[in-house]
Amino acid sequence: MAVDTRFESTPPKPSVAPWNDPVIRGWFFQVVVIGLFVLLAIYLVQNTMANLERQKIASGFGFLEKEAGFEIGDTIIPYSAADTYGRALLVGLVNTLRVAVIGIVLATILGTLVGIGRLSSNWLLAKICEIYVEAFRNVPLLLWLLLIAKYIRESLPGPRQAWNLFDAFFMSNRGLYMPVPVSDPVHPYIGLAFLVGIGVAWAVARWARKRQEATGQQFPRIWAGFGIVIGLPLLVWLLSGAPSKLSVPALAGFNFAGGSVLQPEFIALLVGLVLYTSAFIAEIVRSGILAIHRGQTEAALAIGLTRGQTMRLVLLPQAMRVIVPPMTSQYLNITKNSSLAIAIGYPDLVASVNVTINQTGQAIEGILFIMAAYLSVSLSISLFMNWYNKKIALVER
Repeated sequence: MAVDTRFESTPPKPSVAPWNDPVIRGWFFQVVVIGLFVLLAIYLVQNTMANLERQKIASGFGFLEKEAGFEIGDTIIPYSAADTYGRALLVGLVNTLRVAVIGIVLATILGTLVGIGRLSSNWLLAKICEIYVEAFRNVPLLLWLLLIAKYIRESLPGPRQAWNLFDAFFMSNRGLYMPVPVSDPVHPYIGLAFLVGIGVAWAVARWARKRQEATGQQFPRIWAGFGIVIGLPLLVWLLSGAPSKLSVPALAGFNFAGGSVLQPEFIALLVGLVLYTSAFIAEIVRSGILAIHRGQTEAALAIGLTRGQTMRLVLLPQAMRVIVPPMTSQYLNITKNSSLAIAIGYPDLVASVNVTINQTGQAIEGILFIMAAYLSVSLSISLFMNWYNKKIALVER
């Protein structure tokens, strides 16, 4: 017999005093902590401003509009000593981002290859990768940077005896000189075509993945994407008349003239960061692959996949869910470790700020600028990696 529950009432909730309510108590303590933190911050700011005023030390960021009066040896955006301190700090920030972005890409590629190499059935290859990882993981990064910089400065030949490759690339203790295209109006359109090619390649890869999940048929998305990314800029270049005039470096006196140069400090910093960080990334990749049950490999080989296809199509896609979170930490580390550039003379953000502080005496503002810059870059990397981690995460049903 069914029971009619229409007239049943839920029992009343027992009344709880506000100070015993966990929700109210939790909010109260959070408000108190935030209030105390704000009061402490106000006190520290007022105390600092009073001390600066008493010692007649200028404060504020007005100095950013004054003439810097110092040169920066390596810049990829226009800069001269007549520019402002703000411009000098921007140049340092761009140099830091340049090293960080290139370093992240190269360290990811090298670390992935070394991590896979450690799992190779070839004993010699596995041992070489193991020695590489242990050597770089257990020696401080600063020591590697100093050793690499010393080798470039003292062991590489001078400009007159520079290593020559195809009479276009020259490597000496002054840096790596290489040819660059002479500026042409079509170059911005080639760059735009390159960006469009990346977007189209991503769309093709996404379509190919969905097609494979639905039908099981593979599509050469890597080669197709590579062809699109290279082909579109090449097509724009050909349609514009194929401008091919190059500025080639040539020895003039005691140095090279023409072309472009990668400064030895930049090369030393980039090589040191990549070699050091890739050793940690290799272990992350290796542990991520080992986290996948061996049955996955055996099943893939049983259906006729090669070992390369097994790694690319079966193991790595699953291992990415284990690899991505610790990889984020390594990307943050390579960005923050770039501040060691000051030890080998590369003009990054920290070096530019240090010179600015020495000339203006406004250390607090300079340090705040460094903190804000690294915090912004680190949070941007974290947000992107968190988004990517959620994108590849397993969806529970």
